[in-house]
Amino acid sequence: MAAKLRADATEAVAGLLKDGMTIMAGGFGLCGIPENLIAAIRETGVKDLTVISNNCGIDGFGLGVLLGNGQIRKMISSYVGENKLFAELYLSGKLELEFNPQGTLAERIRAGGAGIPAFFTKTGVGTLVAEGKEVREFDGELYVMERGLKADLSIVKAWKGDAEGNLIYRMTARNFNPMMATAGAVTLAEVEELVEVGQLGADQIHTPGIYIDRIFKGAQFEKRIEQLTTRPREEAAAAGAEV
Repeated sequence: MAAKLRADATEAVAGLLKDGMTIMAGGFGLCGIPENLIAAIRETGVKDLTVISNNCGIDGFGLGVLLGNGQIRKMISSYVGENKLFAELYLSGKLELEFNPQGTLAERIRAGGAGIPAFFTKTGVGTLVAEGKEVREFDGELYVMERGLKADLSIVKAWKGDAEGNLIYRMTARNFNPMMATAGAVTLAEVEELVEVGQLGADQIHTPGIYIDRIFKGAQFEKRIEQLTTRPREEAAAAGAEV
């Protein structure tokens, strides 16, 4: 149990990184991303990475720091998002990109973690998504075959965790993090709160510790907002007065 605990992100990634490896990074937009682990990976200078993630952060934050540092060779994702560098590198041919419908990406990761090598889905039939893939008919409908995804390393972020690696996520952070935790040959978890074993309600645990190899309490979490939209102050005040 104690063997899973690490002091920080640098210690968590020690001895696990190599050029050309495939890394899954959890989170949705900027929500629930493993900020500390991403920073630690950047400091190692490991390169030619294939990264599986819903998106690639934003310029200068999240996975965007790895992209800006020239460490990512290929992205497998569903959304370019607010990252201008991501778009520029892809359009200039300097970054490989395997685009997936978002639900398909999620299921490919879940399948990889469940030991399912491939599955069929209607999503993408008759579009560029299906090019070069097997298409088969079931009950009079066409389906395209998608391969399950696995990674050399998965990095995830949770709200709470214990020394055994049991994890609880909050809200949107449950997108991609739980399934990625199951699909890595090695999985690292950073948490906001590290509690004693037994303090997490068994019925509340989203990721059982069997999937987690190393865990640590994150030093800090910026939790940036990708798109912040607010009403003008006077409009908000007027709305409050009407209540």
